[in-house]
Amino acid sequence: MHREMVYDRLYESRGPASLTDASIDAPRYVRSESRISFLTLLLGVLAGLPVGYFRGWRWGLGIFIGAILAWINFRWLKQGVDALAGAATAQADQPKAKVPILMYFKAMFRYGLIALCVYVIFRYLSVPVLSMIFGLGALGAATIAVSVHELMHSPD
Repeated sequence: MHREMVYDRLYESRGPASLTDASIDAPRYVRSESRISFLTLLLGVLAGLPVGYFRGWRWGLGIFIGAILAWINFRWLKQGVDALAGAATAQADQPKAKVPILMYFKAMFRYGLIALCVYVIFRYLSVPVLSMIFGLGALGAATIAVSVHELMHSPD
């Protein structure tokens, strides 16, 4: 189910007054997610270029690969949360909501797949693991930057 449809169902079920109280703003969170996604890759490139120049191309490549893996992790996490919200909203009248099995699989093996990718890249491309771990930090840096931006430009 698409996020906007989930938002519409929440709006219909709670009413406009409770939505204002809960401060749910669909376009705002969608923009924030988009900014986090974009900044994760941008920070990977912006960090990878100077590191690649000063420490060697393998280090720069490792930071960029780590940022790509962090971006994939963020996308999967976002899809999982959207599926959970969609299932909960669609089954609001039922006592127990059922979540698709694929979402459990993605949630459980997301980090395992990233670790496997890091191992394969380290093993066969000889990219330093530490540089990929630093690249994975691009998601955290992007999230902090977007959060600070949202706090500074809050309409309230």
